[in-house]
Order: sequence, then C-alpha cells, then structure tokens
Amino acid sequence: MKSPFEKEKFKTDVKDALKILYRKNLDEATRQEVYQAVAYCVKDVIIDHWMATQEEVRKKDPKIVYYMSMEFLMGRALGNNLLNLTAYKEVKEALEELDFDLVSVEDEEPDPALGNGGLGRLAACFLDSLATLGYPAYGCGIRYRYGMFKQQIQDGYQNEVPDNWLKNGYPFELCRREYAKEVRFGGYVKTIDDGHGNVRFVQEGYQAVTAVPYDMPIVGYNNGMVNALTIWDAEPIEVFQLDSFDKGDYKKAVEQENLARNLVDVLYPNDNHIQGKELRLKQQYFFVSASVQRAIARYKKTHPDLRRFYEKAAFQLNDTHPTVAVAELMRILVDEEGLSWDEAWNVTTKTCAYTNHTIMAEALEKWPIEIFSRLLPRVYQIVEEINRRFILDIEKKFPNNPKMIEKMAIIYDGQVKMANLAICAGHSVNGVARLHTEILKNQELHEFYEMFPDKFNNKTNGITQRRFLLHGNPLLASWVTERIGDDWITNLSHMEKLAIYAKDKKAQHEFMNIKYQNKLRLSEYILEHNGVEVDPRSIFDVQVKRLHEYKRQLLNILHVMYLYNKIKENPSMDFYPRTFIFGAKAAAGYKIAKLTIKLINNVAKVINQDASIKGKIKVVFIEDYKVSNAEWIFAAADVSEQISTASKEASGTGNMKFMLNGALTIGTMDGANVEIVEEVGEDNAFIFGMSSDEVIAHEQARDYDPMEIFNTDQEIRQVLMQLINGYYSDNDTEIFRDLYNSLLNTQSTQYADTYFILKDFRSYAKAQEEVEKAYRDERGWAESAILNVAHVGKFSSDRTIEEYAKEIWELEKIKVLKIK
Repeated sequence: MKSPFEKEKFKTDVKDALKILYRKNLDEATRQEVYQAVAYCVKDVIIDHWMATQEEVRKKDPKIVYYMSMEFLMGRALGNNLLNLTAYKEVKEALEELDFDLVSVEDEEPDPALGNGGLGRLAACFLDSLATLGYPAYGCGIRYRYGMFKQQIQDGYQNEVPDNWLKNGYPFELCRREYAKEVRFGGYVKTIDDGHGNVRFVQEGYQAVTAVPYDMPIVGYNNGMVNALTIWDAEPIEVFQLDSFDKGDYKKAVEQENLARNLVDVLYPNDNHIQGKELRLKQQYFFVSASVQRAIARYKKTHPDLRRFYEKAAFQLNDTHPTVAVAELMRILVDEEGLSWDEAWNVTTKTCAYTNHTIMAEALEKWPIEIFSRLLPRVYQIVEEINRRFILDIEKKFPNNPKMIEKMAIIYDGQVKMANLAICAGHSVNGVARLHTEILKNQELHEFYEMFPDKFNNKTNGITQRRFLLHGNPLLASWVTERIGDDWITNLSHMEKLAIYAKDKKAQHEFMNIKYQNKLRLSEYILEHNGVEVDPRSIFDVQVKRLHEYKRQLLNILHVMYLYNKIKENPSMDFYPRTFIFGAKAAAGYKIAKLTIKLINNVAKVINQDASIKGKIKVVFIEDYKVSNAEWIFAAADVSEQISTASKEASGTGNMKFMLNGALTIGTMDGANVEIVEEVGEDNAFIFGMSSDEVIAHEQARDYDPMEIFNTDQEIRQVLMQLINGYYSDNDTEIFRDLYNSLLNTQSTQYADTYFILKDFRSYAKAQEEVEKAYRDERGWAESAILNVAHVGKFSSDRTIEEYAKEIWELEKIKVLKIK
C-alpha cells in the first residue's frame, strides 16, 4: 500500500482539498488557502492514527494522565506534525513540484494563542513527549479566542491588540460537541434531608454555560501514537432569551451569551480589579469542572466502581491555576455519585498531584472568601470542610503551635489559599529544578515539608528536541545526524557522542558556519520587521522570555547603556561588535514591566541611530515574541541571557533551548542553570552574581542599601541618572522615573532594588567582559558551543516525562500499530 504522503498522491489530495474547501484550482488559490488545504490533508492522515490510538486505548484500558493547565503554548502545528509523522521531506518536495515552498506555507499558520510563557510552553513539550513515549494523555485547557494579546510596539510602548488566531479557522482542531458539559456559577446551596439522616446538597439559582470540547491532535514521533489536547470553548445554554427581549429587558436577553464569551476571550484577564479577579476564577473553574466531568464520564463507560477511579486516571495540576480540581472532584464524587466523604477523599488524594512553578508569593494564588464563596458556593463549602479536617491534622502533628495553622491553613485571614489546598490534597508535590525544590522544602513551603516529607520530589523541566532542534534548526539537526545518527531525536542523551568533535577543527568550522547561516536568517527577519540592519558576524546576545522584574531584563539594558557610555567616552576602544536582542511580553497591568520595554526600545533608537559608534552595538526588540519566531532566535543566538535574581527562577526552559542550539549561558546560579553548569562545566558558561543563599540572607536581614552603590560607583550612577535626565527620552525627565525609583527607593518606604540589580551589576559586567574575550577565540568558542550541545541530554522533556510517569502517575505505555 502506498504511503499517504507519496508525492503524486499528496499533490492530488491537495488539489482535491482546494476544490472541496474553496471551489478553486491550484492556480487560483491564495497561500492561506494552500495552507488550509495542506493542513486538511495532513489532518486526514493524523485522524487515521488517532483512531488507531483510541482503539488501542479501548483494548488495553490503560491509566490516563490529564494534564491540567491554564496555558498550552503549542506553536504552529503543520511543520511539527509533518516531522513527527516523518513526512516533512516528502511533503516539501511535493509542494515544490506544485511551485510552493513549505516554509512559506507554514508561515500562513498562526501560533495558537493558548499560552504566554514558560509554563505553557512546558505543557506543550510535555504533551509532545507523552505521545512520543507512548503514554496515553489528555491536555486540558481553554480555547481562548484571543489568547493573552498580540503585542505591537508603538513609539516604543507595548500596545495590546487581540490575537485573532481563529479568524481563518484552525484546521487541526476537531469539535467534539457530543461531549459538552454544563458548568455552573453562583446561586446558593440547598440542603435536602431525606428524613433518614442522608443529606444532599443542591446548587440552585445559578448561572450556567455549556463547555464544548475541541480536540487538537498531539502526534508522537514516528510511532503512530496520537493523544489529544482538549481545549474547552464556552457557549450559552440558551443563546437568546426571547421572552426577556420581548419584555424590554435587552440586557438579560443576551446575559448568558455574554457570560460565555467573556469566559474564553482572554488568557489571564487583568485582575487588578474585582471584575478581573472574578473572571479569572470563573475561567479556572470552567475548564477544570468540564475536564473532571469528562474524565469521570470516560471512566464510567467501562468501569462501575468510582472508588477505584485513581487506578485509571491521574490529574496533574500545572501550578495553582487548576487546583480547584481537588474540590470539584470531591463535589462530583460526593454530591452526584453518592460516595461517602472518606471514600471520595481517598480517591481525590490518590488522583491529584501538584507541580509548583514558583516561589514568588504573588503567584501562589489566594482568593478572597467573598468572591470564592459567591461564585462557587458548593465548592467553597467543600473547601471549608477540607480545611476543617486539615487543621485538626495540623494540630495533631504540631500541638499548641498556632503559627503552623497560620502558615498551612487553606482558609485563613479572609482568603482561600490554592497552593495550600493543592499540597494538602495532592499525593505528590514537585518542584521543577533541584535548587527550586530545595528552596521549597527549606524556605517557602518548609512547614508543609515537615508535615508531608514524603510528598515532595523534584522533576527538573525539559524541552522537546523535536521542535527546538529538528524543526527550528534544520541545518544543525542535519549536521548532528550526519555525525552521530538520528537516535537523538527520541533519546537526547545520544548527544554525548558529539563531544569527540568539540576539538575537531573541521567540525568547529562547520558548526560556526551553521551558526552564521542561522544568524543571517534572523538578521533578515530583523531587517524586515524592525528596519534595523544588524551584523551577523557580531555577537548575538539574546534575552527572550516573559518580562518580569525578577528575570532582570532591566539589568541587561542598564548594562547596554553602560557599554554605550564607555564607547562614547573612548570611541577608539577595542570592542567586539555586539547585537543585543530582546523579546518579551509584559502583562497588561504590569506597569514596571511595560516601562522596561519602553526603555529597551528608547535605548535601541538612540544607539542604533548613532553613527559615531560605527555599529559596535545594536539593540533590537523583537515584537510579539512567540514560539514560531523563537525557533529562529534560539538557532541564531551566541549568548543566552539567564540572569534572574538567584532563588527566584523556578527552572527556566529557555536556557535549555539555547543550550540545545549551541549558545553559551551567561547567568546566575538559579533554577536549572545550576544543573546546566553541572552538565557542561563552568568553563563553558559565564556565571556571575550572588548565590541563592546570599540573596535569601539579604532578604531576611534587610541589610542591602542600593544608595551606597549609587553614591560610590560613578559609572553606575551615570547610567541611573540617564533614566531621569532625558538622555533616552527627548529631554522628558519623568518617563522612566518609576524605574529609577524602583532601584533607589527615593520616594517610597518600599524595599529598594528588590531584585538586587545594582548589587549584581559589577559582577555581570565582568562576566560580559569574559564573554567578549572568549568569543574572540573562535576555536575556543566553537569548542564550548559544541560541548553545550553534547551535554544537553538531561534536559529533554522525554526524560522529565519518564520520571513523572514512573514516580508520580504510574503509567504504562501502549504501542500503536503504525498505519502505512
């Protein structure tokens, strides 16, 4: 039987799809229409594999993991699906014979706007690994219509506009309306006593929406396995209330429709006001309730006893956002399925596990009781009962110690604390890098660790090499395969075999030429999108990630200003040309983060237009940073900026993507940087700044005074004064005043320079001098770059998922017969 991707057949299929979808011949079709037709044909093949996977799941009845996350930053699907189907080459050639370029066709696909930062991209990598390793899994999330936002830079400022990724339809999703579920908000709880001591709780007077699932296929690499990402859309139960309209109550007539639309419009609505907080909690409950209902319904089709639900289902809570799953599972088991409290609790605690992604207090979600109890009245009652019983356990473990209750209670001081609920109810609590897990155990969650030492474990994050090397950097991927074979695609530890080439002159030359070609590709992108001409022979120094103060993009740009001052003062100084590349979105309500973007762009404007420095420094801010342009950026980077305040970054995954593509890390000993340096060696990275212990000690002692540095270091003082003397803002001295104040605390009683930017500045500048010195030794740099790739094996999400599957979820693999 011929392969579905045999060239002649595929060409015919694409032409037929164009006729079916658009009533057009190939010569009439737009590139977007060609993309849709190609995707339609690829989806047709995927569905055969998908159905075969489902048949195998029905036969084997394996345990399934439900990975619950507010974010899934998937990236474009067409190219990734073709690679995992091992059909990229055939489809590329077929399209070339039709006078279309596959890369250009891929560019017609929008990035699905289902996530923002590392949390969502990690979830996407995990789904890829689960399918590739043969573990049955569902991702569970929300089908956001506009995602977080599409970022536009206007006059240097971030402007948020809707990211309408669904405007042309999304060919890789499948609506599964037959599995729709009702989700209820508000109202009140009615207690019904049957007179025999049996009490039932019924929610009445509520608002409700219909949760409609859309499944996106997650294709395993070359194994016939297809899992699903289930993203829930919201629809009104009654689209239009005609009786209300006829009575003149026009607002009530569309009330349900508005509730449904608001639920799924935007990822992370601005929660600086009560309406935003309410919407965010509603979103979390919406997708969690629908997902839990679906999981239970799937189980009940073939299993009568819900007391054994945990034997066939595992819920992984990706950060605190889905933690309401604990109470929702209890509600369904007790209220709807008739289990006793103790039976339901046994099931829940064996089903749920929690991943902590941060030590930042503001990210450990806490909900005001007033909002939580009003929106989720029955769920709140259940949380109250969990809390009551948990406090009894705390008192038993730590008698006469009210401090422990204060720290660990789920409901305390007018708030519902979601991390506390997750730890109380989950059978596993994991951090995402070894250092992060130790900080959780010894600092942030120490009381819980004393209470539940056996629950805590570490699962260092990972990335999928299939997207971030095989797809994102085909030149390097081919070079690696030529030297060590292609086993690395599914077992990244094989990269170790590259180490013997690190000192090989020919290999070094080839490696650096590939890097140069990738820098040319990114240079063309920058010229097209930014209008800035950058030198591909300069050092590409890159910091791309979510913008947050602890990630210290501000330290980076202040150092750029410092270098610029030095060159201006000494134009003839010997300086290796450097291109500083930034990419980041700031949350819509995050003032300091948005101001940092403005500063980066203003500094870029001044430096890039200054002919006197002869192009020694260029600064570029990549607009609307996302997975698709990230692939090009990682491939082109020489230097990977991982400069978070030590102890603040849980893990990081960008650091791993840069390492995979042969960039050298400049960073603090924070998050997974610690393990990266262990793998590659300190000689092949540039480490600076305080340790996590030193940062924590300063925070506890509150003994750090940035004004001391300001008053004694003239060059740092000059840089900071440029924030308020109009140097980078057309003589407007107030634009960057808040950044200046955040560093020096001149007009506030708040703790100054919270993230120790000035404290680490000199150490950072020294490390940057070492970067320049090292880059001038081309052979030495090439050796270090190759060694970074060679020692990246630990940081595959395949390794991470194997650890989750064996140590937390207790999953077994299934094998799907590949369809030819």
